[in-house]
Amino acid sequence: AMAAREVGRQYLAVGHRRWTGAQLQTVNASIGRDSRNRLRMAVVDTEFMQGKLARTDFALLANCADACLVQCTLHTGRTHQIRVHMAHIGHPLVADAVYGGVEVSGLSRQALHAFRLRLVHPVTTEKLKFEIPPPADLSNLLSSWGLSYNPNP
Repeated sequence: AMAAREVGRQYLAVGHRRWTGAQLQTVNASIGRDSRNRLRMAVVDTEFMQGKLARTDFALLANCADACLVQCTLHTGRTHQIRVHMAHIGHPLVADAVYGGVEVSGLSRQALHAFRLRLVHPVTTEKLKFEIPPPADLSNLLSSWGLSYNPNP
C-alpha cells in the first residue's frame, strides 16, 4: 500500500548528537541483514550483499547540544528502517542499544513515535489524516532537553 502512495506514515525521532548540515535530508540507502550480527539490519552495498531499497526523509524540528528531534517520513517500509538510517547518518535513536543509542532515565524504549498516519478511505476515497501526540515518557524527554515539538504539515 505504501508503494502505491495510499498510506503515509510519519514519525518523531530523538537522535543522539546535535544535527548538522541541511535541515532536510533524504537517505536513499538499501537495507539488509547485518553480516556481523544476524539480529540487526544494516545499510548494505547491494553490489555485494542482498538488500532492499529504502528511502527516508528527515526534517529537523529542534536541536540541542546532545540531541536532535527530527520528523521522519517513510517512502518504503523496511524492517528497522528509521533506526538503521538514523544510525547511518550519525544520529542513533536515544535508548536504541541495538543501533548505537544510549539509554536515558525515564525512557524504557527507543525514542521513536509514530505520530501521523495518512490514508485514502478504501470506499469513500476520502483523504484521512490521524495525529497522535507523543506519550508522556517522550514528552518528558523532549522538555528535559528543551526540544520543542512542532511538526511540519
